[in-house]
Amino acid sequence: MSVGNVHLAIDLGASGGRVLAGQLSDSGIQLKEIHRFANGGVWQGKRLVWNLLGQWEHVLEGLSRANATYGSRIRSVGADTWGVDYVLLDRNEDLVGPCFHYRDTRTSGVMAQAFERMSRKDIFRNTGLQFMEINTAYQLFAMRLQNSPLLDISESFLMVPDYLHWQLSGTKCNEFTNASTTQLLDVESGNWSREVIAALELPEHIFSPPIQPGTSVGNITETVQRLTGVPSSTEVVVPDTHDTGSAVLAVPAATFAASQPDWCYISCGTWSLMGVEIARPVTSEACEMFNFTNEGGVRGSIRLLKNIAGLWIVQQCRQQWQREGHTWAWDQLVDMAIKAPAMKAVIDPDHASFVSPGSMPQAIYDFCRQTNQPTPDTPGEFVRIALESLALRYRSVLNYLEQLVGGPLGTIHMVGGGVQNHLLCQFAADACQRMVIAGPVEATALGNVLMQAIGCGELSSIDEGRALIRKSPDILTFEPRSNQEWDVGYQKLMQLTIGQ
Repeated sequence: MSVGNVHLAIDLGASGGRVLAGQLSDSGIQLKEIHRFANGGVWQGKRLVWNLLGQWEHVLEGLSRANATYGSRIRSVGADTWGVDYVLLDRNEDLVGPCFHYRDTRTSGVMAQAFERMSRKDIFRNTGLQFMEINTAYQLFAMRLQNSPLLDISESFLMVPDYLHWQLSGTKCNEFTNASTTQLLDVESGNWSREVIAALELPEHIFSPPIQPGTSVGNITETVQRLTGVPSSTEVVVPDTHDTGSAVLAVPAATFAASQPDWCYISCGTWSLMGVEIARPVTSEACEMFNFTNEGGVRGSIRLLKNIAGLWIVQQCRQQWQREGHTWAWDQLVDMAIKAPAMKAVIDPDHASFVSPGSMPQAIYDFCRQTNQPTPDTPGEFVRIALESLALRYRSVLNYLEQLVGGPLGTIHMVGGGVQNHLLCQFAADACQRMVIAGPVEATALGNVLMQAIGCGELSSIDEGRALIRKSPDILTFEPRSNQEWDVGYQKLMQLTIGQ
């Protein structure tokens, strides 16, 4: 490997973004954060949208800072983001309308109307994807139902990381792993599903053939070079652009896409994405019933997974308390939770009442009261209820996964920023009665850099890259502790989540 080369990872999440520099060596992959910036929804009239142009300005600032430090050593750059959201371009390559936020309410009730055009069963048979109103298919279909003129003047469809790669290289493309989150991609062929696109009356010509992670789409444009100083030789190498995909790529496992997996993962942040990495999609009736999804991964692999609310509930509690004048740090809230009584109440983290409430603590209080459970009184109790319930939700999803793959999953790999919450990691081990290997924290950025290095020929395989990941110093192990209270809590959760 070329030790001196630097690969720049643009990692854009729902609450913030970063530009990081990654370098490979025999001792692992070293990351350095170059620039960090905030992200979030912005209200534009009645719509919730993303400020992508503002984010692009931050990306340019990050590239400028990277150039000041690394200069000619910069070899490549690539971006990963969340899934489902997109931009549209017209024939002049101008933006058509805003980049809608997946939490915008315009998709409410749209999924049921889509089933009138194509049955739920047929959509799943085509796409293998879980049903969520935020999916791109229903976002685009909402535009059609609302007679939006934007679809009719669009010539190109780009998901958010595709948009960043177009800005960097001038090349318009749809990367496979993020395209697989749209519910518009054929699960078997990996190409766009003409059947679903036609049923939803979407313009087929705006979708370009998906490209694979590790593909170079050219060097940076003259404009980017002029604005940032980054060498004109810098390649734009498309990573696994769905941030979950990049995070899973950085799981420190010894196997890749086994036909019979023996481990599962939780990519833990605002969302928790829990699943297995397998060689072939699972499109059985049970998979549809459990509402699991088959997302595309690198080298033809499949991420069979389920979306879980994740740390969103705790994050929103903290934001509400901040609005009320309390400035508790994360470690203070965890300490409060440790001291709070165990299993006082159980909530369903994926219940609709927690999607976007005015006050998250009030939503938790109301849920407990409406389900005839003791209500929380202190911040520690709110946080403990949220974390215990999330761990119990992991247990239910683990049970579904083992049914779908037909065998036991002995180890849980937790990766991402959420693993810094060691209490949640221990709760996950206790609730699931599995060993939890937590880390690396920077899994998404590491997976991004790893795929760029493979695309540039510096690494020969994913196995070689994961061997470097296993050298990360922040990987911890949590052994399960036996406690009957978890069994009681699990039964409560099952009563709350029948059919989920």
